[in-house]
Amino acid sequence: MASMNEERPLRDRLRGVAREAAKFGTVGAFGFLVNVVVFNVCAQVLGLAPIRSGVIATSAAICTNYVGNRYWTYRHRDRSGRRREIALFVLFSCVGMVIENGVLALSHYGLGLTSALADNLAKNVVGLGIGSLFRFWSYRTWVFRRASAERERPSRPVGSGAPR
Repeated sequence: MASMNEERPLRDRLRGVAREAAKFGTVGAFGFLVNVVVFNVCAQVLGLAPIRSGVIATSAAICTNYVGNRYWTYRHRDRSGRRREIALFVLFSCVGMVIENGVLALSHYGLGLTSALADNLAKNVVGLGIGSLFRFWSYRTWVFRRASAERERPSRPVGSGAPR
């Protein structure tokens, strides 16, 4: 059996991925604002350590992004396994958090770049950029899967008379 993606022309598949990426980016932009605001409140106002601030900020953004991705970006995707979906979302989001805050730790503690600007660039530009690429791939591949009817379609029209 060929999948739906194998039946659709490449141009149509690319358009679909582009629309999906645009929605993911919009949700991510809102999550980015949450991330930056919470990070800077924690680090600059409350005086928390950079990594602790980063983990708190990323956790707040993960919650915001789940709601946006589930109910907008991937609203047409399978909803049957909500526990599995949430568990995988948290797992892959945490991997993204490690990427994001790993870049911050490398910059802040490894390279000694300790200014507020350096911390924000490391975490919210470089780390978040790499983490977002990972999240986009993992969410669309593993978390918000296509409904089973969309994943498996016959490779030829039903009733075409050709033997299987």
